[in-house]
Amino acid sequence: MYDIAIIGGGIHGCGIARDAAGRGLSVLLAEKGDLAGATSSASTKLIHGGLRYLEHYAFHLVREALREREVLLAIAPHIVRPLRFVLPHHRGLRPAWLIRLGLFIYDHLGGREVLPSSYAIDLRRHAAGAPLKAGFTRGFAYSDCWVDDARLVVLNAVDAAARGALIRTHTEVLAARRNRDCWRIDLRDNLTGRLSAIEARGLVNATGAWVAHTTAHRIEAHAVARVRLVKGSHIVVRKLFEHDSAYIFQNRDRRIVFAIPYEKDFTLIGTTDVDCEEETDRVSASSDEIAYLCRAVNEYFASAIAPSDVVWSYAGVRSLQDDGKAAAQDATRDFVLQLDGKPGEPPLLSIIGGKITTYRRVAEEALRQLLPRLGCSAGAPWTRGTPLPGGGFASGDRQRLARDLEDAAPFLDADVRDRLLRTYGTSARAMLANAARKEDLGRHFGAGLYEREVRHLIKTEWAMTADDILWRRTKLGLRLTQDEHHRLEEWLHRQGPGAASA
Repeated sequence: MYDIAIIGGGIHGCGIARDAAGRGLSVLLAEKGDLAGATSSASTKLIHGGLRYLEHYAFHLVREALREREVLLAIAPHIVRPLRFVLPHHRGLRPAWLIRLGLFIYDHLGGREVLPSSYAIDLRRHAAGAPLKAGFTRGFAYSDCWVDDARLVVLNAVDAAARGALIRTHTEVLAARRNRDCWRIDLRDNLTGRLSAIEARGLVNATGAWVAHTTAHRIEAHAVARVRLVKGSHIVVRKLFEHDSAYIFQNRDRRIVFAIPYEKDFTLIGTTDVDCEEETDRVSASSDEIAYLCRAVNEYFASAIAPSDVVWSYAGVRSLQDDGKAAAQDATRDFVLQLDGKPGEPPLLSIIGGKITTYRRVAEEALRQLLPRLGCSAGAPWTRGTPLPGGGFASGDRQRLARDLEDAAPFLDADVRDRLLRTYGTSARAMLANAARKEDLGRHFGAGLYEREVRHLIKTEWAMTADDILWRRTKLGLRLTQDEHHRLEEWLHRQGPGAASA
Protein backbone atom coordinates (compact mmCIF):
# COMPACT_ATOMS: atom_id res chain seq x y z
CA MET A 1 0.00 0.00 0.00
CA TYR A 2 1.42 3.36 -1.07
CA ASP A 3 0.12 6.75 -0.06
CA ILE A 4 0.43 8.06 -3.64
CA ALA A 5 0.96 6.34 -6.99
CA ILE A 6 2.02 8.55 -9.88
CA ILE A 7 1.67 7.72 -13.56
CA GLY A 8 4.23 9.58 -15.66
CA GLY A 9 7.93 10.36 -15.24
CA GLY A 10 7.97 13.86 -16.69
CA ILE A 11 8.57 17.08 -14.80
CA HIS A 12 5.22 17.10 -12.99
CA GLY A 13 5.30 13.44 -11.99
CA CYS A 14 8.88 13.60 -10.70
CA GLY A 15 8.26 16.97 -9.01
CA ILE A 16 5.28 15.59 -7.11
CA ALA A 17 7.19 12.42 -6.22
CA ARG A 18 10.01 14.47 -4.71
CA ASP A 19 7.73 16.79 -2.75
CA ALA A 20 5.56 13.94 -1.44
CA ALA A 21 8.48 11.71 -0.45
CA GLY A 22 10.11 14.61 1.37
CA ARG A 23 6.94 15.04 3.43
CA GLY A 24 7.13 11.45 4.61
CA LEU A 25 4.60 9.90 2.21
CA SER A 26 5.18 6.54 0.57
CA VAL A 27 5.35 7.05 -3.20
CA LEU A 28 5.52 4.89 -6.30
CA LEU A 29 6.11 6.47 -9.72
CA ALA A 30 5.59 4.41 -12.88
CA GLU A 31 6.94 5.62 -16.23
CA LYS A 32 6.35 3.50 -19.34
CA GLY A 33 9.63 4.62 -20.93
CA ASP A 34 12.54 6.76 -19.78
CA LEU A 35 12.32 9.71 -17.42
CA ALA A 36 11.73 12.93 -19.39
CA GLY A 37 11.36 10.72 -22.43
CA ALA A 38 8.76 12.91 -24.14
CA THR A 39 7.58 16.51 -23.66
CA SER A 40 9.75 17.29 -20.64
CA SER A 41 12.93 16.92 -22.70
CA ALA A 42 11.47 18.74 -25.73
CA SER A 43 11.09 22.26 -24.32
CA THR A 44 12.84 25.47 -25.34
CA LYS A 45 15.09 24.94 -22.27
CA LEU A 46 13.94 28.13 -20.55
CA ILE A 47 12.98 29.06 -17.01
CA HIS A 48 11.00 32.20 -17.71
CA GLY A 49 7.91 34.17 -16.85
CA GLY A 50 6.68 34.23 -20.43
CA LEU A 51 6.97 37.81 -21.66
CA ARG A 52 4.44 37.27 -24.44
CA TYR A 53 1.78 36.06 -21.98
CA LEU A 54 1.41 39.64 -20.78
CA GLU A 55 -0.41 40.39 -24.04
CA HIS A 56 -3.08 37.93 -22.95
CA TYR A 57 -3.33 39.60 -19.51
CA ALA A 58 -2.09 36.39 -17.86
CA PHE A 59 -0.59 38.39 -15.00
CA HIS A 60 -1.10 35.66 -12.39
CA LEU A 61 0.73 33.08 -14.54
CA VAL A 62 3.60 35.44 -15.31
CA ARG A 63 3.95 36.58 -11.68
CA GLU A 64 4.10 33.02 -10.36
CA ALA A 65 6.58 31.96 -13.05
CA LEU A 66 8.83 34.95 -12.38
CA ARG A 67 8.88 34.12 -8.68
CA GLU A 68 9.78 30.51 -9.42
CA ARG A 69 12.52 31.58 -11.84
CA GLU A 70 14.80 32.74 -9.04
CA VAL A 71 13.80 29.85 -6.75
CA LEU A 72 15.04 27.36 -9.35
CA LEU A 73 18.18 29.39 -9.99
CA ALA A 74 18.95 29.08 -6.28
CA ILE A 75 18.23 25.35 -5.83
CA ALA A 76 19.77 24.12 -9.11
CA PRO A 77 22.57 26.54 -10.10
CA HIS A 78 24.45 23.81 -11.98
CA ILE A 79 21.64 23.22 -14.51
CA VAL A 80 19.88 26.61 -14.33
CA ARG A 81 21.80 29.73 -15.29
CA PRO A 82 20.96 33.37 -16.02
CA LEU A 83 20.55 34.23 -19.69
CA ARG A 84 20.30 37.67 -21.25
CA PHE A 85 17.75 38.09 -24.07
CA VAL A 86 17.88 40.65 -26.86
CA LEU A 87 14.63 41.71 -28.52
CA PRO A 88 15.32 43.67 -31.75
CA HIS A 89 12.65 46.23 -32.51
CA HIS A 90 10.88 45.30 -35.75
CA ARG A 91 9.20 48.28 -37.40
CA GLY A 92 5.61 47.47 -38.28
CA LEU A 93 5.11 44.95 -35.48
CA ARG A 94 4.78 45.76 -31.78
CA PRO A 95 5.59 49.44 -31.18
CA ALA A 96 8.60 50.35 -29.05
CA TRP A 97 6.47 51.95 -26.34
CA LEU A 98 4.47 48.75 -25.91
CA ILE A 99 7.66 46.67 -25.60
CA ARG A 100 9.07 49.10 -23.01
CA LEU A 101 5.84 48.91 -21.03
CA GLY A 102 5.81 45.11 -21.16
CA LEU A 103 9.42 44.91 -19.97
CA PHE A 104 8.75 47.35 -17.14
CA ILE A 105 5.90 45.13 -15.93
CA TYR A 106 8.06 42.03 -16.44
CA ASP A 107 10.83 43.56 -14.30
CA HIS A 108 8.54 44.39 -11.40
CA LEU A 109 5.73 41.82 -11.45
CA GLY A 110 7.55 38.93 -9.78
CA GLY A 111 9.65 40.64 -7.15
CA ARG A 112 12.94 40.25 -9.04
CA GLU A 113 15.92 40.08 -6.66
CA VAL A 114 18.89 38.48 -8.42
CA LEU A 115 18.56 39.01 -12.16
CA PRO A 116 19.33 42.45 -13.67
CA SER A 117 16.58 44.66 -15.06
CA SER A 118 15.82 45.40 -18.70
CA TYR A 119 17.14 48.33 -20.73
CA ALA A 120 17.17 49.69 -24.27
CA ILE A 121 20.21 49.03 -26.49
CA ASP A 122 21.68 50.51 -29.65
CA LEU A 123 22.20 47.53 -31.94
CA ARG A 124 24.60 49.55 -34.09
CA ARG A 125 27.07 49.50 -31.19
CA HIS A 126 26.03 46.47 -29.12
CA ALA A 127 27.63 43.06 -29.79
CA ALA A 128 24.17 41.55 -30.30
CA GLY A 129 23.68 43.78 -33.35
CA ALA A 130 26.62 42.35 -35.30
CA PRO A 131 24.86 39.20 -36.65
CA LEU A 132 21.64 41.11 -37.50
CA LYS A 133 20.60 42.80 -40.70
CA ALA A 134 21.51 46.48 -40.92
CA GLY A 135 17.90 47.63 -40.63
CA PHE A 136 17.70 46.55 -36.98
CA THR A 137 19.16 49.47 -35.05
CA ARG A 138 17.15 49.50 -31.80
CA GLY A 139 16.49 46.77 -29.32
CA PHE A 140 15.86 45.81 -25.72
CA ALA A 141 17.64 43.48 -23.32
CA TYR A 142 16.11 41.60 -20.38
CA SER A 143 16.88 38.57 -18.23
CA ASP A 144 15.48 35.08 -17.84
CA CYS A 145 17.13 31.69 -17.25
CA TRP A 146 18.24 28.67 -19.25
CA VAL A 147 17.70 25.11 -17.96
CA ASP A 148 18.73 21.60 -18.89
CA ASP A 149 15.12 20.38 -18.89
CA ALA A 150 15.73 16.62 -18.90
CA ARG A 151 18.25 16.86 -16.08
CA LEU A 152 15.78 18.90 -14.03
CA VAL A 153 13.37 15.97 -14.31
CA VAL A 154 15.98 13.32 -13.50
CA LEU A 155 17.35 15.21 -10.49
CA ASN A 156 13.86 15.50 -9.03
CA ALA A 157 13.53 11.73 -9.43
CA VAL A 158 16.98 11.13 -7.88
CA ASP A 159 16.05 13.21 -4.84
CA ALA A 160 12.64 11.55 -4.59
CA ALA A 161 14.30 8.13 -4.54
CA ALA A 162 16.81 9.30 -1.92
CA ARG A 163 13.83 10.26 0.26
CA GLY A 164 12.15 6.87 -0.11
CA ALA A 165 10.13 7.01 -3.33
CA LEU A 166 10.15 3.98 -5.63
CA ILE A 167 10.87 5.11 -9.21
CA ARG A 168 10.02 2.43 -11.76
CA THR A 169 10.97 3.28 -15.32
CA HIS A 170 9.89 1.17 -18.28
CA THR A 171 6.86 0.23 -16.22
CA GLU A 172 3.43 0.68 -17.76
CA VAL A 173 0.16 1.10 -15.91
CA LEU A 174 -2.27 -1.31 -17.55
CA ALA A 175 -5.32 -0.53 -15.42
CA ALA A 176 -6.32 1.34 -12.29
CA ARG A 177 -9.64 0.91 -10.51
CA ARG A 178 -11.08 1.88 -7.16
CA ASN A 179 -11.26 -0.95 -4.65
CA ARG A 180 -13.12 0.34 -1.57
CA ASP A 181 -10.75 2.84 0.08
CA CYS A 182 -7.79 2.55 -2.30
CA TRP A 183 -6.73 2.22 -5.93
CA ARG A 184 -5.66 -1.16 -7.26
CA ILE A 185 -3.15 -0.63 -10.05
CA ASP A 186 -1.93 -3.29 -12.48
CA LEU A 187 1.62 -2.82 -13.78
CA ARG A 188 3.75 -4.38 -16.48
CA ASP A 189 7.53 -4.22 -16.70
CA ASN A 190 8.03 -3.41 -20.39
CA LEU A 191 11.51 -4.93 -20.41
CA THR A 192 10.72 -8.32 -18.87
CA GLY A 193 6.97 -8.53 -19.39
CA ARG A 194 6.53 -9.23 -15.67
CA LEU A 195 3.10 -8.30 -14.27
CA SER A 196 2.50 -6.94 -10.78
CA ALA A 197 -0.10 -5.01 -8.81
CA ILE A 198 0.05 -2.40 -6.09
CA GLU A 199 -2.44 -0.42 -4.04
CA ALA A 200 -2.42 3.30 -3.33
CA ARG A 201 -4.57 5.69 -1.33
CA GLY A 202 -4.35 8.33 -4.06
CA LEU A 203 -3.52 8.34 -7.78
CA VAL A 204 -1.93 11.09 -9.88
CA ASN A 205 -2.26 11.16 -13.67
CA ALA A 206 0.81 13.13 -14.76
CA THR A 207 1.05 11.73 -18.26
CA GLY A 208 1.14 15.09 -20.04
CA ALA A 209 0.02 14.79 -23.64
CA TRP A 210 -1.54 11.41 -22.77
CA VAL A 211 -3.55 12.69 -19.80
CA ALA A 212 -6.97 12.29 -21.42
CA HIS A 213 -6.08 9.03 -23.17
CA THR A 214 -4.71 7.48 -19.96
CA THR A 215 -7.89 8.18 -18.03
CA ALA A 216 -10.10 7.04 -20.89
CA HIS A 217 -8.29 3.74 -21.45
CA ARG A 218 -6.39 2.87 -18.27
CA ILE A 219 -8.23 4.40 -15.30
CA GLU A 220 -11.80 3.78 -14.21
CA ALA A 221 -12.80 7.39 -13.59
CA HIS A 222 -14.59 10.31 -15.18
CA ALA A 223 -13.10 11.54 -18.44
CA VAL A 224 -10.60 14.40 -18.42
CA ALA A 225 -12.28 17.29 -20.20
CA ARG A 226 -11.21 20.25 -22.33
CA VAL A 227 -7.72 19.19 -23.35
CA ARG A 228 -5.96 20.74 -26.32
CA LEU A 229 -2.76 19.17 -27.65
CA VAL A 230 -0.23 21.68 -28.95
CA LYS A 231 2.99 20.69 -30.67
CA GLY A 232 6.21 22.67 -30.47
CA SER A 233 9.21 21.92 -32.67
CA HIS A 234 12.82 23.07 -32.44
CA ILE A 235 15.91 22.93 -34.62
CA VAL A 236 19.61 23.05 -33.75
CA VAL A 237 22.20 24.50 -36.15
CA ARG A 238 25.87 25.36 -35.89
CA LYS A 239 26.58 28.49 -33.86
CA LEU A 240 25.15 31.59 -35.53
CA PHE A 241 26.74 34.24 -33.29
CA GLU A 242 29.70 34.61 -30.94
CA HIS A 243 28.24 36.41 -27.90
CA ASP A 244 26.44 34.61 -25.05
CA SER A 245 23.05 36.38 -25.18
CA ALA A 246 19.91 34.87 -26.73
CA TYR A 247 17.45 36.48 -29.13
CA ILE A 248 13.68 36.71 -29.02
CA PHE A 249 12.29 37.51 -32.47
CA GLN A 250 8.81 38.79 -33.27
CA ASN A 251 7.10 37.36 -36.34
CA ARG A 252 4.34 38.74 -38.51
CA ASP A 253 1.98 35.93 -37.44
CA ARG A 254 2.29 37.20 -33.81
CA ARG A 255 4.31 34.18 -32.76
CA ILE A 256 7.78 34.60 -31.31
CA VAL A 257 10.88 32.51 -31.96
CA PHE A 258 13.96 32.19 -29.77
CA ALA A 259 17.55 31.77 -30.96
CA ILE A 260 19.57 30.53 -27.98
CA PRO A 261 23.25 29.65 -27.48
CA TYR A 262 23.30 25.89 -27.04
CA GLU A 263 26.03 23.54 -25.83
CA LYS A 264 28.73 26.12 -26.72
CA ASP A 265 28.98 25.29 -30.44
CA PHE A 266 25.33 25.39 -31.51
CA THR A 267 22.23 27.59 -31.69
CA LEU A 268 18.81 26.32 -30.63
CA ILE A 269 15.83 27.80 -32.51
CA GLY A 270 12.16 27.39 -31.59
CA THR A 271 9.29 26.97 -31.16
CA THR A 272 6.33 26.56 -33.52
CA ASP A 273 3.16 26.13 -31.41
CA VAL A 274 0.72 24.33 -33.72
CA ASP A 275 -2.22 22.08 -32.96
CA CYS A 276 -1.02 18.49 -32.88
CA GLU A 277 -2.49 16.32 -35.61
CA GLU A 278 -0.07 13.41 -35.21
CA GLU A 279 0.10 10.40 -32.94
CA THR A 280 1.61 11.69 -29.71
CA ASP A 281 4.00 8.72 -29.56
CA ARG A 282 5.58 9.63 -32.90
CA VAL A 283 5.88 13.39 -33.12
CA SER A 284 8.75 15.01 -34.96
CA ALA A 285 9.55 18.38 -36.44
CA SER A 286 7.88 18.47 -39.85
CA SER A 287 9.56 19.87 -42.97
CA ASP A 288 7.07 22.76 -42.90
CA GLU A 289 7.95 23.61 -39.29
CA ILE A 290 11.68 23.43 -39.99
CA ALA A 291 11.24 25.73 -42.98
CA TYR A 292 9.12 28.11 -40.86
CA LEU A 293 11.82 28.38 -38.18
CA CYS A 294 14.49 29.02 -40.82
CA ARG A 295 12.39 31.78 -42.39
CA ALA A 296 11.66 33.32 -39.00
CA VAL A 297 15.32 33.83 -38.08
CA ASN A 298 16.35 34.69 -41.63
CA GLU A 299 14.21 37.82 -41.37
CA TYR A 300 16.64 39.01 -38.70
CA PHE A 301 20.06 37.42 -39.26
CA ALA A 302 22.32 38.73 -42.01
CA SER A 303 23.54 35.20 -42.82
CA ALA A 304 20.64 32.99 -43.83
CA ILE A 305 20.18 29.36 -42.79
CA ALA A 306 18.39 26.58 -44.66
CA PRO A 307 16.87 23.24 -43.61
CA SER A 308 20.09 21.60 -44.81
CA ASP A 309 21.94 23.39 -41.98
CA VAL A 310 19.91 21.64 -39.28
CA VAL A 311 22.03 19.16 -37.30
CA TRP A 312 19.23 18.05 -34.96
CA SER A 313 15.53 18.66 -34.53
CA TYR A 314 12.97 17.60 -31.97
CA ALA A 315 9.32 18.10 -31.12
CA GLY A 316 7.11 17.74 -28.08
CA VAL A 317 3.38 17.88 -27.36
CA ARG A 318 1.81 19.74 -24.46
CA SER A 319 -1.60 19.14 -22.98
CA LEU A 320 -3.22 22.53 -22.46
CA GLN A 321 -6.59 23.49 -21.13
CA ASP A 322 -8.82 24.18 -24.13
CA ASP A 323 -9.98 27.71 -23.43
CA GLY A 324 -11.50 28.19 -26.87
CA LYS A 325 -8.75 30.37 -28.34
CA ALA A 326 -8.49 30.10 -32.12
CA ALA A 327 -4.68 30.02 -32.35
CA ALA A 328 -2.56 27.43 -30.56
CA GLN A 329 -0.04 30.06 -29.43
CA ASP A 330 -2.85 31.94 -27.64
CA ALA A 331 -4.02 28.99 -25.53
CA THR A 332 -3.35 29.42 -21.81
CA ARG A 333 -0.16 27.88 -20.39
CA ASP A 334 -1.49 27.89 -16.83
CA PHE A 335 -1.98 24.54 -15.14
CA VAL A 336 -5.32 22.98 -14.22
CA LEU A 337 -5.75 20.21 -11.64
CA GLN A 338 -8.84 18.03 -12.02
CA LEU A 339 -9.76 16.10 -8.87
CA ASP A 340 -11.98 13.07 -9.40
CA GLY A 341 -13.76 11.08 -6.73
CA LYS A 342 -16.56 11.57 -4.24
CA PRO A 343 -15.80 12.19 -0.55
CA GLY A 344 -14.71 8.89 0.94
CA GLU A 345 -13.47 7.54 -2.41
CA PRO A 346 -9.75 7.32 -3.20
CA PRO A 347 -8.90 10.45 -5.21
CA LEU A 348 -7.53 10.79 -8.73
CA LEU A 349 -5.72 14.01 -9.59
CA SER A 350 -5.07 14.78 -13.27
CA ILE A 351 -2.68 17.52 -14.37
CA ILE A 352 -3.40 19.56 -17.50
CA GLY A 353 -1.10 22.24 -18.86
CA GLY A 354 1.57 24.01 -16.91
CA LYS A 355 5.09 25.23 -17.63
CA ILE A 356 8.34 23.60 -16.68
CA THR A 357 9.11 26.82 -14.77
CA THR A 358 6.20 26.31 -12.37
CA TYR A 359 6.50 22.56 -11.83
CA ARG A 360 7.43 22.97 -8.16
CA ARG A 361 4.30 25.04 -7.49
CA VAL A 362 2.21 22.46 -9.34
CA ALA A 363 3.56 19.82 -6.96
CA GLU A 364 2.71 21.91 -3.90
CA GLU A 365 -0.80 22.61 -5.14
CA ALA A 366 -1.33 18.95 -6.08
CA LEU A 367 -0.46 17.85 -2.57
CA ARG A 368 -2.56 20.61 -1.03
CA GLN A 369 -5.58 19.16 -2.81
CA LEU A 370 -4.71 15.49 -2.29
CA LEU A 371 -3.64 15.38 1.35
CA PRO A 372 -7.08 16.03 2.92
CA ARG A 373 -8.41 13.06 0.92
CA LEU A 374 -5.66 10.57 1.73
CA GLY A 375 -6.27 10.07 5.43
CA CYS A 376 -2.58 10.16 6.32
CA SER A 377 -0.35 12.74 7.95
CA ALA A 378 2.35 14.59 6.04
CA GLY A 379 4.90 17.32 6.56
CA ALA A 380 4.72 20.91 5.36
CA PRO A 381 5.91 22.21 1.97
CA TRP A 382 9.71 22.11 1.91
CA THR A 383 11.11 22.23 -1.65
CA ARG A 384 11.41 26.01 -2.02
CA GLY A 385 14.77 26.29 -0.28
CA THR A 386 16.22 22.78 -0.62
CA PRO A 387 18.80 22.25 -3.39
CA LEU A 388 18.42 19.53 -5.95
CA PRO A 389 21.24 16.93 -6.06
CA GLY A 390 24.48 18.63 -7.05
CA GLY A 391 23.01 22.09 -6.55
CA GLY A 392 24.18 22.81 -3.02
CA PHE A 393 26.27 25.85 -3.87
CA ALA A 394 25.73 29.54 -4.57
CA SER A 395 25.97 30.63 -8.20
CA GLY A 396 28.96 32.79 -7.27
CA ASP A 397 30.84 29.67 -6.14
CA ARG A 398 31.01 28.19 -9.64
CA GLN A 399 34.62 29.28 -10.18
CA ARG A 400 35.68 27.72 -6.89
CA LEU A 401 34.01 24.45 -7.85
CA ALA A 402 35.75 24.59 -11.21
CA ARG A 403 39.13 24.97 -9.49
CA ASP A 404 38.35 22.11 -7.12
CA LEU A 405 37.43 19.87 -10.03
CA GLU A 406 40.63 20.85 -11.85
CA ASP A 407 42.64 19.92 -8.78
CA ALA A 408 40.83 16.58 -8.56
CA ALA A 409 41.01 15.72 -12.27
CA PRO A 410 43.84 17.69 -13.96
CA PHE A 411 44.11 14.93 -16.57
CA LEU A 412 40.74 15.87 -18.09
CA ASP A 413 40.38 18.52 -20.77
CA ALA A 414 38.97 21.82 -19.53
CA ASP A 415 35.89 21.44 -21.76
CA VAL A 416 35.14 18.03 -20.25
CA ARG A 417 35.48 19.34 -16.70
CA ASP A 418 33.21 22.27 -17.56
CA ARG A 419 30.56 19.90 -18.94
CA LEU A 420 30.74 17.70 -15.85
CA LEU A 421 30.30 20.73 -13.61
CA ARG A 422 27.33 21.99 -15.64
CA THR A 423 25.78 18.52 -15.58
CA TYR A 424 26.47 17.23 -12.06
CA GLY A 425 27.45 20.26 -9.98
CA THR A 426 28.92 19.25 -6.63
CA SER A 427 28.37 15.57 -7.49
CA ALA A 428 30.97 15.67 -10.28
CA ARG A 429 33.95 15.29 -7.95
CA ALA A 430 32.45 12.27 -6.18
CA MET A 431 31.83 10.61 -9.54
CA LEU A 432 35.55 10.98 -10.35
CA ALA A 433 36.71 9.78 -6.90
CA ASN A 434 39.96 7.76 -6.83
CA ALA A 435 40.71 8.47 -10.49
CA ALA A 436 44.32 9.64 -10.91
CA ARG A 437 44.52 9.39 -14.71
CA LYS A 438 42.25 9.01 -17.71
CA GLU A 439 42.77 5.27 -17.78
CA ASP A 440 41.08 5.01 -14.38
CA LEU A 441 37.84 6.23 -15.97
CA GLY A 442 37.53 3.16 -18.18
CA ARG A 443 36.64 3.06 -21.84
CA HIS A 444 36.36 6.35 -23.74
CA PHE A 445 33.27 6.44 -25.96
CA GLY A 446 34.07 9.81 -27.52
CA ALA A 447 33.57 13.53 -26.79
CA GLY A 448 34.79 13.16 -23.21
CA LEU A 449 32.28 10.44 -22.25
CA TYR A 450 33.99 7.73 -20.22
CA GLU A 451 32.83 4.42 -18.83
CA ARG A 452 32.90 5.82 -15.28
CA GLU A 453 30.23 8.38 -16.15
CA VAL A 454 28.12 5.88 -18.06
CA ARG A 455 28.09 3.47 -15.12
CA HIS A 456 27.17 6.36 -12.82
CA LEU A 457 24.18 7.22 -15.02
CA ILE A 458 23.03 3.61 -15.10
CA LYS A 459 23.41 3.13 -11.36
CA THR A 460 21.97 6.41 -10.07
CA GLU A 461 19.84 7.91 -12.85
CA TRP A 462 17.99 4.94 -14.43
CA ALA A 463 19.76 5.30 -17.80
CA MET A 464 19.51 2.17 -19.92
CA THR A 465 20.00 3.03 -23.58
CA ALA A 466 22.40 5.14 -25.61
CA ASP A 467 19.65 7.69 -26.21
CA ASP A 468 18.99 7.94 -22.46
CA ILE A 469 22.65 8.86 -21.99
CA LEU A 470 23.36 10.93 -25.09
CA TRP A 471 20.17 12.96 -25.44
CA ARG A 472 18.62 13.21 -21.95
CA ARG A 473 21.26 12.72 -19.24
CA THR A 474 23.78 14.58 -21.42
CA LYS A 475 23.58 16.27 -24.83
CA LEU A 476 26.59 14.44 -26.23
CA GLY A 477 24.46 13.07 -29.06
CA LEU A 478 25.39 16.31 -30.81
CA ARG A 479 29.08 15.40 -30.64
CA LEU A 480 29.48 11.64 -30.93
CA THR A 481 29.84 10.22 -34.41
CA GLN A 482 27.43 7.59 -35.64
CA ASP A 483 30.10 4.91 -35.15
CA GLU A 484 30.76 6.07 -31.58
CA HIS A 485 27.02 6.01 -30.89
CA HIS A 486 26.81 2.42 -32.15
CA ARG A 487 29.83 1.38 -30.05
CA LEU A 488 28.15 2.76 -26.94
CA GLU A 489 24.98 0.83 -27.81
CA GLU A 490 26.95 -2.37 -28.28
CA TRP A 491 28.78 -1.87 -24.97
CA LEU A 492 25.50 -1.32 -23.11
CA HIS A 493 24.01 -4.43 -24.72
CA ARG A 494 27.00 -6.55 -23.66
CA GLN A 495 26.90 -5.28 -20.08
CA GLY A 496 23.28 -6.23 -19.53
CA PRO A 497 21.48 -5.42 -16.25
CA GLY A 498 24.70 -5.65 -14.23
CA ALA A 499 26.44 -2.76 -15.95
CA ALA A 500 25.98 -0.41 -13.01
CA SER A 501 27.54 -2.65 -10.40
CA ALA A 502 30.34 -4.24 -12.41
